[in-house]
Amino acid sequence: MSLTGAGEDGRICVHFGRDGSTFHLVAAIRKGATILFGLKHLRRAAGRTRMPTMQRYPHLRNEAWGKRSMGLRSGHGFLRITVLLVCGFMALVGLQLANSMLRSGHEVQVLAAGPTSAEQGAHTSDHLNLGEILPLWSCLPFIGMLFSIAFFPLLAPQLWHHHFGKISAFWAALLGIPFLVAFKGTALHEILHILLADYVPFIILLWSLYTVSGGILLRGTLRGTPAVNTLLLMIGAAMASWMGTTGAAMLLIRPLLNANRHRKNRTFMVVFFIFLVANIGGALTPLGDPPLFLGYLHGVPFFWTFKVLPHMLIMAAILLAVYFVLDTYHYRREGIAHRPSTGTTSPLKLEGLANIAILAGVVLAVLMSGVFDWGEISVFGVHRAVQDWVRDILLVVLGGVSLVVTPTQLREDNHFSWFPIIEVAYLFIGIFVTMIPCLLILKAGDQGALALLISSVEKPWHYFWVTGVLSGFLDNAPTYLTFFNTALGGFYPGLPEAQAVPLLTTENAIYLKAIASGAVFFGAFSYIGNAPNFMVRSISEELGTPMPSFFGYIIKYALVFLVPCLVVVTLVMF
Repeated sequence: MSLTGAGEDGRICVHFGRDGSTFHLVAAIRKGATILFGLKHLRRAAGRTRMPTMQRYPHLRNEAWGKRSMGLRSGHGFLRITVLLVCGFMALVGLQLANSMLRSGHEVQVLAAGPTSAEQGAHTSDHLNLGEILPLWSCLPFIGMLFSIAFFPLLAPQLWHHHFGKISAFWAALLGIPFLVAFKGTALHEILHILLADYVPFIILLWSLYTVSGGILLRGTLRGTPAVNTLLLMIGAAMASWMGTTGAAMLLIRPLLNANRHRKNRTFMVVFFIFLVANIGGALTPLGDPPLFLGYLHGVPFFWTFKVLPHMLIMAAILLAVYFVLDTYHYRREGIAHRPSTGTTSPLKLEGLANIAILAGVVLAVLMSGVFDWGEISVFGVHRAVQDWVRDILLVVLGGVSLVVTPTQLREDNHFSWFPIIEVAYLFIGIFVTMIPCLLILKAGDQGALALLISSVEKPWHYFWVTGVLSGFLDNAPTYLTFFNTALGGFYPGLPEAQAVPLLTTENAIYLKAIASGAVFFGAFSYIGNAPNFMVRSISEELGTPMPSFFGYIIKYALVFLVPCLVVVTLVMF
């Protein structure tokens, strides 16, 4: 066997035996990495194997992009390079963080051992409060993960589309490996706890809602008028709290666009759809939006979120009224009201009715886990309620039943794809792992590195706007969980979560209302504020509706229409 510098195609080769057979080392490594990170499965499941970039991102149609795959000659070339350099710098900082964490872990272990026996030292280490020890630098992988989600899809879409799983794994490893080496069993317990108690039920619920809603299809002719469109938004907002913002958005965005295919200006329709259906409408139940479900997992009663109903009604009423005025203006300006209808019409028909019954089963399963108490079970040292495990199993079974009973053609007609939920699963495992230090520091209260932040966020409207602004530009699920723990650490430092949460929902309910409503409402502030936002934008562009850019969405719509509503809610409710 011999190793050569390059083969005929320029790749590193290894030659075996006398027959001259060649093993392409780089190709094998790339193939192994592809299998490891599941990208081949991802592309097959999404039906997008080697999809051309121009087809995946129609808004990038320009000559420069066609000439260079990385788009270095385009107007965004410099920005792409800047993003890569910034991420590289953050990676170097992360390596320095790893070194510091390893030294810190060594010092903690020496201190824990003390002058007594090693056994006593180990016992002390098991009860170590990491939130009081971890530096603020330990939150950098979390910031890097969110930075990647925010800017890579905008500035380097091809790179992001093919490698987002690797990027997520990179940030998770950058935190997880030194964390485990430094704090060993304590760190392992924290990682297992957030994966088993938070990530697994979170992604199972999203998957079941997405799967079931993808099997429900509305056929027929629906002509979009201001009254019809406003009614669709109202229905979607009401449905979002019971089938999830993702499920409601995926179910109704195509009927809305198909009903208005004869309209010239459809952009504002999609934007208000994102406002109401993909975000605000999900504020009433833990089924509606991921942050509320995370709160439910941490002890917030299921029906407690109905306390946010007045806040939601104010937002929805103002936005629906504004939308009706805008739609009426454009409808009359285009002169559609005086045009005779063309083409054949067909009656409206809802297909996939079995999935409606399955969707009701999903709701009942979640309700069951909040009503019954069947004790706890320990899995890998993580204690979870038995009814929570039963709920997760039921959700998986119900999702599987939906796949079996729904005809394949129906899902194809509904343009159903596994890509969105796989993308969410890949990204959120990185988010959940990297945010562990942030949560531990916040739970430490005044004893942690974020004591200044905890002491500065005092009034309910502070929680509303701080939680909201971060939710608008980062992601509302981890942001909710972060300030949820901030409130717990601020009001009840050192108190176990099981005891602190009931007190927060009663004694200081207005603060939790501010956190919950801020996380949900501000998710509509940008495309990256909530998972359905980008999905709705992608579908709209594929169906021929032009959508504003990232900052265009914020400047033209969010600042003009959404922010005034948020100010009204602040003045009235907080």
